Amino acid sequence: MLDDRLDNPIWTALTTVQGERFGELARDAARFLPEVTGLAGLRVHEHGALESLARLVKPGERTGLFLDEALTWLPAGLARVDGAPLAQMVYDGDASAARIADGIVELGPSDQPEMLALAQITRPGPFGARTAELGTFLGIREAGRLVAMAGQRMRLADRVEISAVCTDPAHLGKGLAARLMTAQLALLHRADLASPFLHVKAENARAIALYERLGFRIRRRFDYHVVEGR
Repeated sequence: MLDDRLDNPIWTALTTVQGERFGELARDAARFLPEVTGLAGLRVHEHGALESLARLVKPGERTGLFLDEALTWLPAGLARVDGAPLAQMVYDGDASAARIADGIVELGPSDQPEMLALAQITRPGPFGARTAELGTFLGIREAGRLVAMAGQRMRLADRVEISAVCTDPAHLGKGLAARLMTAQLALLHRADLASPFLHVKAENARAIALYERLGFRIRRRFDYHVVEGR
């Protein structure tokens, strides 16, 4: 099924469902508040939109863009500091049989320090002090310690992005990510949102293979660019 909203998901999320609570807009650019997550969207990839973004991003702040092409020009107030090719994947499977396995817990405000620590270790993407407010986050604990989590980030009316899927390196190979992804699919199916999407670094073959086994397919690719205010 075609869904053009997914061709510009950050802009769509911030100009519809999530902008009022979680974002800010300046003409042709919008971004999530820095404490929520470091992502921004452009109405179109052009000089004027990038100049709008420069008005939002303060010196020292960083935000990421999903673009169709290389970032060859930036206004004086922005500099590119990082980036990577991304794959966007959409769910084509049947989540009717998905279940939330024993040992999976819903994470809340009291878990925030551990969530931030796990994100800092694993670097699943931009993760801020308020990222957990974007949707339901699920986790797995071992010996009382949070060792894996998966959450929800962007919302496009009837679509939800699964994000921040990460496992402590000491606990890889136990199938924790698959258990958490299946639990998120179960949650979204119950909410009649059984067509989630996600973004993953194109070089992460292991994660892509897992997502394909669960019923996701690659829809398209983006150039991910991290810019910093100057």
